[in-house]
Amino acid sequence: MKSNEIKEAALKYFTIHGYEGASLSLIAEAVGMKKQSIYAHFKGKDDLFLQVLRDAKETELSSKLQYFSKIDSQNPEKDLYGFLQLVIDLFQKNEQLKFWLRVSFFPPAHLAKAIDKEVIDIEEKVQAILESKFQGWIDAKAIVGDVAKTPTFAFLGVVDSIMLELVYGNDEKRLKDKLEASWTVFWRGISHR
Repeated sequence: MKSNEIKEAALKYFTIHGYEGASLSLIAEAVGMKKQSIYAHFKGKDDLFLQVLRDAKETELSSKLQYFSKIDSQNPEKDLYGFLQLVIDLFQKNEQLKFWLRVSFFPPAHLAKAIDKEVIDIEEKVQAILESKFQGWIDAKAIVGDVAKTPTFAFLGVVDSIMLELVYGNDEKRLKDKLEASWTVFWRGISHR
């Protein structure tokens, strides 16, 4: 389907060059069509960009939902650390999620509100799932705590720190050190040690 080919090419150009640096002409050329033909599939550059963004959002959400569906209340240390590893792997290896990460930190100004809405939507969904998992672990006495919101927000702070390093850092050692330090302090705070 030509729409998917256009979105694949757009993803590449938007990820590498950002919104401003990606032209519809280059995207059309990459899929072997004229620029005007893109308008048969998308209203314009903004529509194409937002479609690519929503596809990336769905990839991130489905990857996280799939991960969460496999964890239980028996081993929160393994499951939470595994989630942090998943986040790193997803954003380092998946082209859609590299795009999602870049855009969530550096949105084109005129699309910032639409992008913020998509980012907040996924954050709220992940937060709700995490809160449920944390409550299960608290109830099972697998971790220390009274209310799930506190460890959920603390854990999301660790996730945000890792995401920030993925956006701005190019140093694997620094990423690993930050992960280990953040994780050690976080886990110490919620474990029964």
